[in-house]
Amino acid sequence: MPELPEVETMVRGVRPHAVGRTVVAVRRPRGGRNAAGEPLRPIALTPSLSSLAARVRGKKIEAVERRAKRVVLRLAGGRAIAIEPRMTGLLALGAPPTTDHVRLELHLAPAPDAGRGDDATAKYPVLRFWDRRGLGTVRLYEPGELETHLGPDKLGPDPLGLSPEQWAASLAAAMKRTARPVKVALLDQRVAAGVGNLYASEALFHARLPPDRPGNELSEEEVDRLAVAVREVLTEAIRYEGSTLSDGTYLNALGDPGRYRNEHRVYQRHGAPCPRCGTGIVRTVQAQRSTFHCPTCQR
Repeated sequence: MPELPEVETMVRGVRPHAVGRTVVAVRRPRGGRNAAGEPLRPIALTPSLSSLAARVRGKKIEAVERRAKRVVLRLAGGRAIAIEPRMTGLLALGAPPTTDHVRLELHLAPAPDAGRGDDATAKYPVLRFWDRRGLGTVRLYEPGELETHLGPDKLGPDPLGLSPEQWAASLAAAMKRTARPVKVALLDQRVAAGVGNLYASEALFHARLPPDRPGNELSEEEVDRLAVAVREVLTEAIRYEGSTLSDGTYLNALGDPGRYRNEHRVYQRHGAPCPRCGTGIVRTVQAQRSTFHCPTCQR
């Protein structure tokens, strides 16, 4: 589930406690088994655990940034660790949702300039990657490889990484080229890197656009409206630290739930009244994903 706002929240939560600290060890808790001793589905780890640990041990974390739906830890010397949470993953400095399903741990040394009495880094000595379903990935990039594999040409345009004018122009060009329903087009990471099912539904509601309209049938004014709505929804969701849904899987880096779920207008609200007109919210399926919209406001 983690989309752009959740991953950006992870980055902002991890950054002040990780930058400037050195990786002293990389471990797989319980050897990849849960508390009951049952084997967990292994995450995609590149290179192997032993090789990853050897290459990052003793390296200082110089920056923590987001690339679409990935958290990137930039290390001294040019290497970078890219962590993609996918469906159920998250980075935790505090307690993860459960003690099971912690897939990888990065043990960190205190920052060199940390004070004794108020050393916040002593409180968070371990950065944990937790993933209930085991669909996430962790990959180490050698110097120079990050831009090759995760640069803008590979990931597509980031709605919050471009200026409003650049994003609107990029979205307009993408919509002109596709006859796919606009909701399906928004899920294409080459069109809107970081946008997923939840925020696509919310943005279309804010823009008053039906999710099944072909992209190349949108007028210039409608595309401009959608471009603004995407940025506004993503920005507001980041302010609320993302959306923790009913399964409770997503938490921020310090273990607190995201509050944007309380602001959802349509997502997972099928049958509830539209907050704008009172019509019942409808759920449909597009490209095997649930879509939520108001049939009156988004006619």
